[in-house]
Amino acid sequence: MVDLAVLPGLVARASAGADGDTNLVEVTPAFINQLAEEARTNNPALRAADARVDAARANERSVRTWEDPMARLGLMGAERSMRRDDGDLLYGVEQKLPLWGKPQAERRVAQAETGVEQASVTNRFQQLRRDLAKGVFAAALADRTVEVSRQDLAWLDLTLQATEQRYQTGDATQFDILRLQNERAQRTNRLQTELQSLSHAQVNLNRLLARDLNSPWPALKLPPVAGPVQFNERLVQFALGYEPELNMRRQEIKQAEASVDVARRARLPDLAAGAEVRQYSGDADFRQSMITLSVNLPWGNRRRYAAAVQREEAKLKSTRLDTADLELALRNEVHNLTVKIDAARREALLYHDEILPRSQTALASVQAVWEVGRGSFRDLLDARRMLVEAELMSARAVAEQYQMLSELVLCCGLGDLEALEMVGATPEIQTEEKKP
Repeated sequence: MVDLAVLPGLVARASAGADGDTNLVEVTPAFINQLAEEARTNNPALRAADARVDAARANERSVRTWEDPMARLGLMGAERSMRRDDGDLLYGVEQKLPLWGKPQAERRVAQAETGVEQASVTNRFQQLRRDLAKGVFAAALADRTVEVSRQDLAWLDLTLQATEQRYQTGDATQFDILRLQNERAQRTNRLQTELQSLSHAQVNLNRLLARDLNSPWPALKLPPVAGPVQFNERLVQFALGYEPELNMRRQEIKQAEASVDVARRARLPDLAAGAEVRQYSGDADFRQSMITLSVNLPWGNRRRYAAAVQREEAKLKSTRLDTADLELALRNEVHNLTVKIDAARREALLYHDEILPRSQTALASVQAVWEVGRGSFRDLLDARRMLVEAELMSARAVAEQYQMLSELVLCCGLGDLEALEMVGATPEIQTEEKKP
């Protein structure tokens, strides 16, 4: 006969037996950084962004200060005497002059484009790091959910076995057995769903890392509850100074300013210097040479040039306004994230320090009463459900807190979770005695 007093120990050993062959890895900033570096090398989106940077740098080097010279060759058709006097074989060269800073302005546009692409790479990498961090915490939560479900299933198996033995002695009813069997069937089905959710979380991580989608993962353990994060001006200044997307927008402003400068300089005339020589084809004797200076006349298209400047200035204004709007949105986002982080932290501490201990005490009390045949079997199941729900809600609150912290890290441009210490969000291990 199963001794109900040893049920908790049996459940713990049953759960350990289910996961004993799996290495348990606690999610830490160093672990996430290691995955981020792997993604930096393998992720196709990052590699594509790097290729765009290479293209922008090549475009920067392709901007020419001197245009290709223009060669000229011609023949004159006239009476022989005139051709003999003036020369009928003409050849020369013409070179456009790099005046008014036009090549330099075009080079500044190309340099600004390189800056935009480099900022885009940083932004994409930080977003990928955030997605990886949130995916890792989601996988750790899924691991914890599966672990709790297996513990609950082991408890149901042992309780069902004990109830069947009590039924044989007349201390339990067939209704109790049937209800436990239904509970076990539901938990088994739920466990399969949770296992599939865990599998999908691992597939998502493998996709971000460009691994084979079926690559195995160790069991992940959620970290302790993180410390508090309060909304303050320092956080806002971090966001306004280092947020990756905002930095990319600022590079786009520089590119737009350079484009305005190019459009304004396009209204200035282009000058070209040339030389021309004439010879007579009959005896190849030199007849004459000349130096030329040519200039285009842009004044006829003055309105078109003005429209081009107006177009670039409108783009610049639009980029500046979008950047200003993003700055306002960042202030709001930082405040929103700190509110969510605080709510998740308080919920995690509530379940860890109060609800979980009370649920464990309640289950032990109801189980002790039920063992002596005086308690309600429904109360026993309700107490067990309350404990399972408390364990799951505690894990979800911790995972949500760290996922929001990952968003805050990106929003403030802090680089990674190791920088959480800068905002006072260091992992906090609860060492005080739990309050009843």
